[in-house]
Amino acid sequence: MIRLSQKETALLKDLKDQEQLCADKYTRHASCAGDPQLKNLFTQLAQNELQHLQTLSELEQGTLPQMGGSGGSQLPTGFSDARADAADQKEDRYLCTDVLAGEKHASHLYDTCVFEFKDTRVRDVLNHIQKEEQEHGKLIYDYMSVNGMYN
Repeated sequence: MIRLSQKETALLKDLKDQEQLCADKYTRHASCAGDPQLKNLFTQLAQNELQHLQTLSELEQGTLPQMGGSGGSQLPTGFSDARADAADQKEDRYLCTDVLAGEKHASHLYDTCVFEFKDTRVRDVLNHIQKEEQEHGKLIYDYMSVNGMYN
């Protein structure tokens, strides 16, 4: 059983809110994306963010969750150039830029929170999630780069 301070509990709530926002954005953006590869990526990332939310809920309840391997292992990789029409590509670029900014924010939030928890095991869980958030950002970057969206 993990005992959390009031501050740690408040930080977990902030992290949960961020994860829910990321999951919601990915779900909405998947429905708007023109490229099927991007729809798939957003759908998979939404599921991964919901897993993070579940992990944080377990911590909040005082349970130390079992952390498997990196969530990135089940995520799509090896994107190909979609060559969508200009309007679709402009919209897809906007969606990618939006979620990439969200991933940067989430990673930064985890970085700050890691230093606020006294239990090393909780810090390890938060570090694990932060690494996955960074992998999400890398996947978005890779997609944008392959499709000429990242300068």
